[in-house]
Amino acid sequence: MFIKPYLSLDCFEIFMNRFHKMTSTRCAVCKYFRRRCPPDCIFAPYFPNNDPQKFTCVHRFYGASNIGKMLEEMPVHLRADAIDSLYYEAKCRIQDPVYGCVGIISSLHQQIQIAQSQLAKAQAELSFLDANLAAAEPTPSHSEPLVQPNGAVDHGLDDPLNTWFY
Repeated sequence: MFIKPYLSLDCFEIFMNRFHKMTSTRCAVCKYFRRRCPPDCIFAPYFPNNDPQKFTCVHRFYGASNIGKMLEEMPVHLRADAIDSLYYEAKCRIQDPVYGCVGIISSLHQQIQIAQSQLAKAQAELSFLDANLAAAEPTPSHSEPLVQPNGAVDHGLDDPLNTWFY
């Protein structure tokens, strides 16, 4: 026995086209809550439908209504950076539930301190080697005039370290 389909093929194609348009234009938040995405959806620019993980991660820690309130209160030019920051903080909290991004910040601060101490140690060694090199070089006596490469004689009067005439 032949069963008549509920929808004709043309109606089915129209339905699928409308369904595809509805699902492809919804942001990740509206997809998550299975609702229609309004044209003025505050979440759409920051949670695109091709990255649902971004919203689920942020929603897990902050909640959709809190995110919406933050976005409404914030100037438009700062919203994208704020959402990126919330997403980064949420990912860090998932990776390290106790410290979150504070753990990363303290680790980086510790690395900076280690690098600064190594730099100070290297600079001290360089100044020590420079001092030893200067002490090992023979210095001409001040009573003898110095002969310049061009043949001129320098009597040491231009030397700022020689203070005998002040």
